[in-house]
Amino acid sequence: MRPIDRTPFSIRTPGGVVRGDVRGGATGNAAIVVCHGFKGFKDWGFFPPTCEQLAVRVGCPVIGFNFSGSGVGPDLGSFSEPEAFATNTFSREVDDLEVVLDGLAAGRLGAMRLIPPARVGILGHSRGAIAAALVGSRRPEVAALAVWGGLSRPERYAELFPPDAPEDHVVEIRNLRTGEVLPLRRDVVDDLGKHGQALDPIAALRAGGPPLLAVHGGQDEAVPVADGRTYADAAASSEFLLIEGAGHTFDVRHPWVGATPAFERALGATARHFRRYLVTED
Repeated sequence: MRPIDRTPFSIRTPGGVVRGDVRGGATGNAAIVVCHGFKGFKDWGFFPPTCEQLAVRVGCPVIGFNFSGSGVGPDLGSFSEPEAFATNTFSREVDDLEVVLDGLAAGRLGAMRLIPPARVGILGHSRGAIAAALVGSRRPEVAALAVWGGLSRPERYAELFPPDAPEDHVVEIRNLRTGEVLPLRRDVVDDLGKHGQALDPIAALRAGGPPLLAVHGGQDEAVPVADGRTYADAAASSEFLLIEGAGHTFDVRHPWVGATPAFERALGATARHFRRYLVTED
């Protein structure tokens, strides 16, 4: 199959730069936005094939992007902006996702022009599920949500810091693939302390929101299966898919070398979910 069209874009925000791609063209009544997680980025492992396959299987444009605090810079493949990673917060990720959705609604992502979609789906992996739920539960154009290995407790990041840690305390986060050590400062803790309930994805889903699919690996080593069930239980309309034996990334590694059975199950269920709620007869 010939690769589908991919158009890059960048948007400068108060917090930094959001860099992304639109796959599948600039037209249609629907679009899907994909949010990466902690230590993730839009070109990690399964994200490019996920975006491409969702564009093909659902038949609409798919937007993948790097949060401005991902730490991944203009080269799109390395953590060349460690200070952005160090000071990233949940509020910043929410703002970044809002910027992408605002751009879709206005028909412009950076310099790219496109037809504003009537319906939007959001897929969030791991930490990315939090922004997906917070934003998706309150935006009327969001008609479907999906979370893969979704983290339900943002306060988990505050727990990385000792209670008596000084203001300048830095937590070292190791990238297991490269051995690189990334700094994490207290900004995430201060953000949670300041905004509290407003950053609780489960409370947001309980208050309302679109149909949700939660997919979780039965052997997820990073996020407990209970988190995925919590997402499904919180939404008024939901489906929970447990993939027995699968890990946090459905046994996919970076760089991408091909699909795994667990990834194919997650992708297939997600494509069906989005087709059901995003695709309508003209």
